[in-house]
Amino acid sequence: MLRRLYDWTMSLAGHRHARWLLAVISFIESSVFPIPPDVLLIPMVLAERARAWLYATIATVSSVAGGMLGYVIGAFLFVSVGQPLLEFYGYGEKFSEFAARYNEWGAWIVFIAGVTPFPYKVITIASGVSGLDFFVFTIASILARGLRFYLVCGLLYWFGEPIRTFIEKYLGLLFTAFVVLLIGGFIAVKYVF
Repeated sequence: MLRRLYDWTMSLAGHRHARWLLAVISFIESSVFPIPPDVLLIPMVLAERARAWLYATIATVSSVAGGMLGYVIGAFLFVSVGQPLLEFYGYGEKFSEFAARYNEWGAWIVFIAGVTPFPYKVITIASGVSGLDFFVFTIASILARGLRFYLVCGLLYWFGEPIRTFIEKYLGLLFTAFVVLLIGGFIAVKYVF
C-alpha cells in the first residue's frame, strides 16, 4: 500500500497543476493543516530536478504567507475569544508573563520551528497571540522556511538519483521516521505550552 501511495505521489508531482497544489499545501500547512509540504515537494524535485529552485521558492513564499495567516488568527481570534476566557478564569496575568517571555525569544522560536519538524502552525498562531512584532516574525519566517525548503531542494538537486534510490529502498523506514517526528512535534507542543 505504501508503495502505491509513493507511486501516486510521484505521478502527482509531474501533474501540470502540481505547482499550485504545492503552493496551497505550503500555505495551509503554516496555519491549520497537519501535513508538511515536503510530501509533495520532495517528489516534485525528484521528478524534475531542474526546477528545484522554483519549487523551493513556491514553498517558501506560500509557507510564509500561510504563517502570516496563522499570526492573524492568533492575534484576532485570541483577542475576541481567548483573552476574555483567560481573564474570566484568572489567568490573564500568567498569560502576560508567558507572552513577555515568548516575545523575548520569539525570533529564535519562530526560526527553530520553521526549520525543524516542530509544527510551525503552532508557532505562527502563538506569535499572533503573544503579540510578537510582526516584522520580526516575518523575517524569522522567511529565513527559516527559506533555509528549510532550499536545503531540501538543494540536496535533492545535487544528489537526486542516489537519494531517490535510497527513498525507494527504505520507503517504509522513512515513512515511520516521518510519522514519529510529526507526532513528536505535536507532543512537544503539548509539553512546551
